[in-house]
Amino acid sequence: MSQHSIAGFAAAALSSLTPGQVDFLRTLPKAELHAHLNGSIPLPVLQDLSREYLQEHSSQNDARAEAVRAGIERLSQGVVLTEIHEFFGLFPAIYTLTSTPQSLAKAARGRLQYIEAVLDEVEKFSVEQAALIVSLDRRMTPAVASECVGCAIKLRDAGRRVVGVDLCGDVQAGNVADFEAHFRKAKAAGLGVTLHIAEIPETPADEIQQLLSYEPDRLGHATFLDETSKELVRNSSSCIEICLSSNLLCKTVDNLDVHHIRYYLRHDHPIAICTDDILPFRNSLLGEYALLMAAPPLGLGLSEKEIEKVARMGMGCRFPVKYQ
Repeated sequence: MSQHSIAGFAAAALSSLTPGQVDFLRTLPKAELHAHLNGSIPLPVLQDLSREYLQEHSSQNDARAEAVRAGIERLSQGVVLTEIHEFFGLFPAIYTLTSTPQSLAKAARGRLQYIEAVLDEVEKFSVEQAALIVSLDRRMTPAVASECVGCAIKLRDAGRRVVGVDLCGDVQAGNVADFEAHFRKAKAAGLGVTLHIAEIPETPADEIQQLLSYEPDRLGHATFLDETSKELVRNSSSCIEICLSSNLLCKTVDNLDVHHIRYYLRHDHPIAICTDDILPFRNSLLGEYALLMAAPPLGLGLSEKEIEKVARMGMGCRFPVKYQ
């Protein structure tokens, strides 16, 4: 079994291109700025972890074991999503399987140990190839969020390759106002800040304004910004992390004709093309760039020159590695 194969929108776009076009995209320098570790573990690794977990807990008939069985089965069959809220239901099994430093080290190849296990694998690559953004989940308590930011700062100051912090998680959970002090602390310490924002049309306007007041360097998705927020974002030059397949599969965008990427392309605003979670979305960064190049309706039909410009934007919006 291959470690990862693509399907769906990205695969259709990629298969429509000529060998020369694919080679152009493959060799184009590009940055992946929005890829969640727990959503990017190869399926064979998760299957191995699940077998080990279920063997260890064979005498127990608990809810977590059942969540693991159901989650891995669904991922193995290929996920079909009808709305974004179904996406978040995929992760209890993955979180259970990567809840120890030992299993995390295998997947990525107390929290401080968790982050250090990831960094041990990240730092096997060059500075140009990989760095870590520490995520704060919207369901975290203020105390846990504070501890995560503290770990990120501590490790960065110790010379580890931590470059920023993020806010992510279930879009209907938590109160984003509770995170203000933590993101301001991260910015003051020199870490980059990126925030998942406006992922669903029901996102309250005051939540969007609250998040923008933290002066983030980048924004994840930003699918449903109102006109006032769009103007604020354009004036701030915050990079928009665009996840085309994710939006299409989670049904937050109907099709590429109405995708918000077109707004930012028209206004020459910084964007970065990203995968989000390659496991459930069955995509790749090459496939996402194929969606830029493929002729409509499979893609946006951008020229090589336009795609090169988008790729440069993404490269230019990377959070710098300050210590090595």
